[in-house]
Amino acid sequence: MTTIYLIRHAEAEGNLYRIAQGQHESSLTDRGWRQVKALEHRFAGVHIDAVYASDLYRTRATATAIYRAHGLPLHRCPGLREICVGDWEGRTWGDIARATPQAMADFGGRMDRWSIPGAETPAEVLARVRRTVEDIARENPGKTLALFSHGYAIRLLLADLQGISLRDTGEKSPTGDNTAVSLLEWDGERLRVVWQNDNSHLKTPAYLEGERPGRAKRAFALEPGLWFRPLEGPGAAERLSAAWAEAGEPGPVPGASLALEGLLEEELAGLLHMAPETGRIYLAYIRPEFRRRGLGIQLLGQAVLHTRAQGGEELSAALFPGSPGEAYLRDCGFAPQGAAEGRTLWRKHIGFDPSV
Repeated sequence: MTTIYLIRHAEAEGNLYRIAQGQHESSLTDRGWRQVKALEHRFAGVHIDAVYASDLYRTRATATAIYRAHGLPLHRCPGLREICVGDWEGRTWGDIARATPQAMADFGGRMDRWSIPGAETPAEVLARVRRTVEDIARENPGKTLALFSHGYAIRLLLADLQGISLRDTGEKSPTGDNTAVSLLEWDGERLRVVWQNDNSHLKTPAYLEGERPGRAKRAFALEPGLWFRPLEGPGAAERLSAAWAEAGEPGPVPGASLALEGLLEEELAGLLHMAPETGRIYLAYIRPEFRRRGLGIQLLGQAVLHTRAQGGEELSAALFPGSPGEAYLRDCGFAPQGAAEGRTLWRKHIGFDPSV
């Protein structure tokens, strides 16, 4: 009997920033790396013969929890990739829901009829992933394996193995949490689900300590989110100046090459003003009535995307010491490093680890 631990990747940027990842490359979040450590502890005493992962960065990074800790090579396997979502790749879920609401609903609820330009169909993904897992099982008879894949792909496979149709997968087979573990067995002919989507390693005191009680809950994945447009046209300068002043910033608004408005449905919720060529954020502003709803982190997501597009690997922001924004930046993974113009300079590395 071949034993297969099927594991979803840790929390990645798209999960947190509410961006459609698909086969778009993204890194792990700070929480994601803590999940990797929790997964490493879970499997510390488990014998593993081989480790396979989708060739996307977020799964390779998650797989370090087992292959590095056990001194094993990592087998990169494109067949374990997430679904390619075509025209949706790299767009916010808020933008997608606004532009194509029926397709958005079908993506999570009626996989049998979801189809958009340039994307794989769920049926194609299911066939690819099932074939890949079965091929890996055939190549490793009697061994214990760890396979790292993605939420949508795993959801399709687990449903199919339990006789749930694509039509009913949305209702009857939920997506497991990041780093959720499922156990499969291969008897030489068939795959069988023993148990699925276990996240007990994320309920330990050591992991929960890092969640910090009182920390604002951030929505993610397919929950409603912002869509973005350039800040331009009549009144644009006035809107930016008003947000700058309301944020308590003195003096005129500094010049910067990128200004975006974030909207929730059709209502202005926030503004991002930054220089992506340097990664410097001058203003990340959410209107008071939209705060504490998990929206501010999506401004950071746009900063990451635009800075990476310019080849940058670092974000920075300058705040006066004691500013309320310091706690938020720290919570988002920034650290104080130096000073500029009487302010503390906060930095966050956003590059990919080349060793993964």
